[in-house]
Amino acid sequence: MTQESAPHARLSGSDGARRLVDAWAEGLSQSIESMADSKPEIRWEPAAHPGADKAAEEELWWEQPLQFVPGATVWVGTPRSAWEFAGGVTLKAAGLDTVELPEARNTWLEIVSQSLSAMARSASDHFGVSVVCEGGQERAPGPEVRDYASFFVTLSGTQMAALTLALSPALVEAASRSQAGPESTEPAAVQAPEPRSRTMDLLLDIELPVSISFGRIHLPMKDVLKLTTGSIVELDRDVSEPVDVLVNRCLIARGEVVVVEGNYGVRIQQIASRQDRLRSIP
Repeated sequence: MTQESAPHARLSGSDGARRLVDAWAEGLSQSIESMADSKPEIRWEPAAHPGADKAAEEELWWEQPLQFVPGATVWVGTPRSAWEFAGGVTLKAAGLDTVELPEARNTWLEIVSQSLSAMARSASDHFGVSVVCEGGQERAPGPEVRDYASFFVTLSGTQMAALTLALSPALVEAASRSQAGPESTEPAAVQAPEPRSRTMDLLLDIELPVSISFGRIHLPMKDVLKLTTGSIVELDRDVSEPVDVLVNRCLIARGEVVVVEGNYGVRIQQIASRQDRLRSIP
């Protein structure tokens, strides 16, 4: 990812604010690569308020509040041509031949959500406080927002229409005060994070069925009826291949079979990619 200067553009001189923008660029790159099987090229530059320049093309805005300081919010604006292209590339990488517009849109919003979560984790590490994404919604920034960055993403050899990232004044101010990072001898002048939501605590106690798949095979009904004690069913997987770990029938990981104190177990060797999870959904 590279950053360039744009004449007459505004992005506060705070290194903390620019670090947030860099963190989102990195998170966006990782999210796209994990879901689309293609590493994008990304560069960004400070941008003026989009104003009428963005009115020519329908744009999808996502508003993401952060549990950091009151009013800390990030917005991501994506022209329709960009989210339609990126969502289509991602779903085709997952094995879908045809992509409906709502599917492409929802897939792009998932990429945005993952990239913002990665940005929040990076901010937590740098600023030394917990930064967490809260519930977001589709909404454009208001006139009080003045800090924007334009992102130019090239995916699969195609440069997408420019994306827009906006930071709220409260977030820019907090990032500026906290830019010294966790190693600073002075405490960061930010509000302590709120306790984790009780809803999340309840969800963490939900039990999900976990199963291991050694392989599959499709048999005609006449062959199924012939199965008796001692029959051998040959699966579609070599003995050297890892087995699938399924949670609620969705693939989440692969690993090797081991024996632990007389019981079978699986040693996780690989976490499933986004496209593998999409393919495994029944």
